[in-house]
Amino acid sequence: MPGPKKMAHHSDLMNKMAGIVGADLGAAVEAGGIDVEMIRAATISCSHCEDAGGCPGWQKDHAEGAEAPPDYCRNRNLMLALKG
Repeated sequence: MPGPKKMAHHSDLMNKMAGIVGADLGAAVEAGGIDVEMIRAATISCSHCEDAGGCPGWQKDHAEGAEAPPDYCRNRNLMLALKG
């Protein structure tokens, strides 16, 4: 299990990614589409990404929005499923 600092970092990356692609994680939890445990599992998955170092740059380059996360994103399918 990743440590608290790593989890916080990846939680931030995930939330930014969700915002960029138009996936509202909070609204999905409120609507019952996903639960907090699923977000925790997604954050852990993100923390094991082999290209997480590229995420901040990708996010900066797509700050105005993107249709989908990059292909390497371990939570790509979740983000696409939760797009508004």
